[in-house]
Amino acid sequence: MNRPHKNQRLGALAAATVTAVGAATTILAMSGPAGAADSPAPLIGAEKSTAIDNSYIVVMKGNGAAAKANAADARALAKEKGGSVKYAYDKAVTGFSATLDADALDALRSNPDVDYVEANQVVKASGDQANPTWGLNRIDQRNLPLNSNYHYDYTGSGVKAYIIDTGIRSAHADFGGRVTSGYTAIGSSTEDENGHGTHVAGTVGGSTYGVAKNVTLVPVRVLDASGSGTTAGVIAGVNWVTSNHTSGPAVANMSLGGGVSSTLDSAVSSSMADGVTYAVAAGNDSGANACNGSPARVAGALTVGSTTNTDARSSFSNIGSCVDLFAPGSSITSAWHTSNTATNTISGTSMATPHVAGVAALYLQANPTASASAVASAINSNATTGVVTSPGTGSPNRLLYSLWSGGTDPTDPPTTGNLLTNPGFESGATGWSASSGVIDSSSGAPARTGSYKAWLNGYGTARTDTLSQSVTLPATGKTLSFYLRVITNETTTSTAYDKLTVKVGSTTLATYSNLNASSSYSLKSFSLGSLAGSTVTLTFTGTEDSSLGTSFLIDDTSVA
Repeated sequence: MNRPHKNQRLGALAAATVTAVGAATTILAMSGPAGAADSPAPLIGAEKSTAIDNSYIVVMKGNGAAAKANAADARALAKEKGGSVKYAYDKAVTGFSATLDADALDALRSNPDVDYVEANQVVKASGDQANPTWGLNRIDQRNLPLNSNYHYDYTGSGVKAYIIDTGIRSAHADFGGRVTSGYTAIGSSTEDENGHGTHVAGTVGGSTYGVAKNVTLVPVRVLDASGSGTTAGVIAGVNWVTSNHTSGPAVANMSLGGGVSSTLDSAVSSSMADGVTYAVAAGNDSGANACNGSPARVAGALTVGSTTNTDARSSFSNIGSCVDLFAPGSSITSAWHTSNTATNTISGTSMATPHVAGVAALYLQANPTASASAVASAINSNATTGVVTSPGTGSPNRLLYSLWSGGTDPTDPPTTGNLLTNPGFESGATGWSASSGVIDSSSGAPARTGSYKAWLNGYGTARTDTLSQSVTLPATGKTLSFYLRVITNETTTSTAYDKLTVKVGSTTLATYSNLNASSSYSLKSFSLGSLAGSTVTLTFTGTEDSSLGTSFLIDDTSVA
């Protein structure tokens, strides 16, 4: 039998069941897994922060005249139950959108002709910048080569970015009038006489060179025309930020540093506790320990090392356990202070740090009440792992990534400390080895979250599918978790014909089968404590026999 297209797998699952009664043969065409007629249609996306209350999209099974007639009946049912139909669909999909209360929603989900119901959501315009600077080009994609495009789903609108530096040339064309009044510990003006602060501000929020293209930029001048200042002046700047930032979302960039200062460290920590997220430079001492300087050593701040356009650690970048992640910092082009259109290309962890501050502004636009620790956790957890060449002893191998879940609302970042790359499959096959067709975004069997999931088997023919990823476990105990849904057309209640085996290394953690069929995803968790300190391969293996297919759907994996 030829392998069905992945979008036809549910059809394959719905193979006919033949029952013989005397000389008569009855063909029962099933539209879903065994027992599906007794289960409500799936409800998708109701948990998302972008979901609109009581607003739903109802999708019918099949296409053509019969599906259209069923849709008309379902619309009538919705109205009968007090619902209000907004749009009817009969070409691209067959169904309709409607405002429904709980009773009307339940009635429609119980309709056997309804395939699934999806929560209506708020959508927004997203942006693409062609031929951006290489740093912007790099942070919106998981892997090289660069694609000459910077995609962004947020602009930092409503967020204030405090640039604690040499000041900002406020009239520069790249800022579009978004520089507000600020504070100076140097003379009487916040205007930049050095260029460093303007360059940093351009990377945070310039319209051409910036990550967050509509963020409000606030100059906090603590360094003079030569780029020098004092610890006392920097503390005064941090103190001003803490005293004057509003209750709205705020991020501060500190592309500066010096010797250890307990007072400066305390000031930054207090400012974070007051609601300001901090991105700070790791330092440019050619591989020195970032923990030997302030504010780089502040726990909870996002301490940033630098990479080149080949993903190698920049030779000048500091390293060590105080580094949280890396970002592009070599040969970065941005705004400059010498005219309203001037630019300059310079290098340093000072150039890497504002990329992170800009991403924090994007996150804060979507999550305006997020704490500094929540922002840092989200950015660290969302970073691309394993791509930085020679990150240095003690440094994490994490590279800044600016998108969440394939561009959707970043309100549910991956679990803090997740050791798996691309755990929700939203970046396709990145990080995973899989059989053809396993990592899938078709709507026939929806993902638990986002658009992608892993779909093993479901063909109704003898077949083996695999999905795997190698992971290095630390000395401390970790837990494997994932969400699993099993859909089957097997009719037995006692025999496991089709199976999914979960292994870590040579250890089998669990086996699931057609007997575990369910109407929704369920969480599975396993302790990996006995494997601590080793590098192992997580493997999911699905096997099915020659008839009556079973699908194993996996999403939102984690080793944390």
